[in-house]
Amino acid sequence: MPRVVGPIRRRHPVELRDLKLLRANTARAVKATVPGPFTMGKQAQDDYYKDEAALALDYAAAVNAEIKDLFAAGADVVQIDEPWMQQHPDKAREYGLKALDRALDGVAGTVAVHLCFGYAAVVHNKPSGYSFLPELEGSRAQQISIEAAQPRLDLEVLKELPSKTIILGVIDLSDMTVETPQAVAERIRRALAYVPANRVVVAPDCGMKYLPRAVAFGKMQAMAEGAALVRRELNGA
Repeated sequence: MPRVVGPIRRRHPVELRDLKLLRANTARAVKATVPGPFTMGKQAQDDYYKDEAALALDYAAAVNAEIKDLFAAGADVVQIDEPWMQQHPDKAREYGLKALDRALDGVAGTVAVHLCFGYAAVVHNKPSGYSFLPELEGSRAQQISIEAAQPRLDLEVLKELPSKTIILGVIDLSDMTVETPQAVAERIRRALAYVPANRVVVAPDCGMKYLPRAVAFGKMQAMAEGAALVRRELNGA
């Protein structure tokens, strides 16, 4: 747990170094991720501010500077990870959205916000619905990233995000079995009942760091092939 004993200052981010390395080695779109101000505030021991909203807003100012640096270095998308908004929905409504928008103040690039229920290796039983999600429709973020495969999420909630691109989790990270492309395609089709295809991006549910490399690679292959199946269906091929 980080301990906050003075005002939060901007730091030179490791992410910036990594992003520059990635950008120099590919012409494809690249995404960088940063922890969100609400989530960082909830995990910090606050010995300075003694005010959780003030702490989150100062974290937001630091995140804002980092996001701008990442876009300047060549990021196409920056994702803010805010899993603790799901865990603390009342506080997220009280000041979390304000902190999120402070983090995006003056940011010109495409930003995604990721909400999840926790790593699959740690959290085994997950609810079929979010406690905090429709509220993000009013945020400045253009994309909302959710996990839907492991929790078998009720995707009707996506109707509550009519202006957002949905980064849809279609890979179950609790299961060491590699999905078939057909299983992935079916997960994508369920979302298309509520969101047009031009607003859907497929992704794993969450981070894959607990998976063996061979399993992770196989799941990514299945994800790409499942998306290709649905794309061909939509194109009438």
